[in-house]
Amino acid sequence: MGRPRIIIGVSGRGESAFPYRHSSGFLFLLAFKKTIPLYLHAEEREGLRAAGRFNAQLLDFLRDHVKAGINTVQLDKLAHQYTLDHGHTPACLGYLGYPKTICTSVNEVVCHGIPNTRPLKDGDIINVDITTIVNGWYGDQSETFMIGAVSNHAKRLVQTTFDALFVGIHAARRGGTVTEIGRAIQAFATTAGFSVVREYQGHGIGRDFHQEPGVPHYPVLASNRDLLKVGTCFTIEPMLNIGSWKTRVDPKDKWTVRTIDGALSAQFEHTILMTESGPEILTLTQNGPQEGHKF
Repeated sequence: MGRPRIIIGVSGRGESAFPYRHSSGFLFLLAFKKTIPLYLHAEEREGLRAAGRFNAQLLDFLRDHVKAGINTVQLDKLAHQYTLDHGHTPACLGYLGYPKTICTSVNEVVCHGIPNTRPLKDGDIINVDITTIVNGWYGDQSETFMIGAVSNHAKRLVQTTFDALFVGIHAARRGGTVTEIGRAIQAFATTAGFSVVREYQGHGIGRDFHQEPGVPHYPVLASNRDLLKVGTCFTIEPMLNIGSWKTRVDPKDKWTVRTIDGALSAQFEHTILMTESGPEILTLTQNGPQEGHKF
């Protein structure tokens, strides 16, 4: 689940603040104090690795169920029960009032889509975004699935978004800056003819769902201050649109984010740990697409 509505910077109280659209419909500043180390030591990193492995395992479990005819409430129930059966916690459920275990964003829905009873049908694309808590540590990832035969435009969007994720991962380097990630993703996406959503971003993750650093998927000058030191853990989760990058939040449910022009959107996400040897992907699936995959 991406961190919304970017404000890059640190407040005078030594806290980071960013606006979050709550289920009440109000946009407010959510502040989080830096009460845990931003650069995790070896034992803490193992906790994150375990969380990432389970999250990927859950996504692999759901994979065979994401097909025409199923509805997203059914997917949500499967994810919820699987998580509980393994002794872990669904992170999204109840988070700032979010009502479900997973986010399911279909077609023009960019992110934070609430599972519903509409059956998936041939030609749909759907992003499944899952976050779980394993022994106090968070794992977070998402994948866009194509249902049956999709349009050439949809397939190219999904492929480009998938590739953009790995472009961003390769741009993350030990001691580098966060803005290098966004610069690489933006250049890749625009060259392919797609726009990059600016209102939602990746985020630091650990014992908190959302923490520093914020990871915009386009270049933001202020994020030059955020260095990717060893022990930093964060998500990269580019959202690409066929049309405008602008979005709107559903006025009824206050969560579902759609493209402003109704055009298709796709997203892929991994949780990344910066190590001594560079970025390590913590949420690699066994059965899902790997780097270089062609859809």
